Amino acid sequence: MGNTIRAGAAIAPAILLAACAGETVWPPSPWPTGSVTAAAETVPVGTANADAADDPAIWRNPADPAKSVLLGTDKKAGLYSYRLDGTVIDFVPAGLLNNVDLVSLADGTVLVAASDRTDAATPAIAFFTLASDGQLTQGPRLEVGSGEAYGFCMAEADAAGQLARAYVVIKQGPVIEAVIGGTAQAPTILSTRRFAIPSQSEGCVVDGRTDMLYVGEETVGIHRFDLSQPSPAGELVARADGTALVPDVEGLAIAPVGRDGGYLIASSQGDNAYAAFALPTMAYAGRVRIVDGGGIDGTVETDGIEFAAGSFGPGFPDGVFIAQDGDNGPDADGNATQNFKLVRGDALLAGLRGE
Repeated sequence: MGNTIRAGAAIAPAILLAACAGETVWPPSPWPTGSVTAAAETVPVGTANADAADDPAIWRNPADPAKSVLLGTDKKAGLYSYRLDGTVIDFVPAGLLNNVDLVSLADGTVLVAASDRTDAATPAIAFFTLASDGQLTQGPRLEVGSGEAYGFCMAEADAAGQLARAYVVIKQGPVIEAVIGGTAQAPTILSTRRFAIPSQSEGCVVDGRTDMLYVGEETVGIHRFDLSQPSPAGELVARADGTALVPDVEGLAIAPVGRDGGYLIASSQGDNAYAAFALPTMAYAGRVRIVDGGGIDGTVETDGIEFAAGSFGPGFPDGVFIAQDGDNGPDADGNATQNFKLVRGDALLAGLRGE
């Protein structure tokens, strides 16, 4: 697995300060960084010349994995569904949606939800259902807590009478857990609790095998919360010190192996890479970039990411990794675009391991 130094060890290089803007500029990471190419990319989101595409999610179709569905937010306009070849299936003009996630319910219904930042002072969760053909049906918008909704992730229910659990990362730092009840078409919020994080955060993911919530504090690192505890306190398990993980810390994803193994993958946005940490120890495991190849450009300034295990048909026989691309190049009219890149899961993990 290559280098196994723990993230946050005393290896940080000197930090250079950009003279023009006072912005922190990190030297290149000292650790080897592999490279992979995308196997497919989505049609760009509709909002051009803006920071618009943000976060993906994926539903694996158990009846026909090659017909699985990718979701992606245009945070200026709404929610897309795509085929695995990147073509658009559906779009719902649902306002300022930032991050998206989904859970499959016991009756087979796919419940989709996203952080809604239409009101910057009052966070909300926007709900949808996803049909097997990729069509989206918009549901209610439920307000929760206070502050600007930013990051978002979901977990399966952990008690009778629940549909799911949702985690809204408030831009200023705290995380709000909302336990969702009711039905997929008419969800309700049964209860909430709040977890503290000191500064601006966004990316989050729940490892359903261990009931651990991981949250990225953008300039600091990755925190872990044990959701089985009544009042979980965050533990900083990977520091963004400019070596393995270069600020900003953005999207987070789990690549599961076995009962509690695999990797936590993080968007190391500061140097356009993806860093992996072995689970459950969070030992540093490797880095990779998505580079130009096969007629598809690489990724830069990635916000959201997702990893889904299993077969997704001949194009993705062993998992799929999805990453937002902050600069997809100009369209035919010269407008700047953003989209999502799809990488074979086995290729991504091989790149992380330096294979």
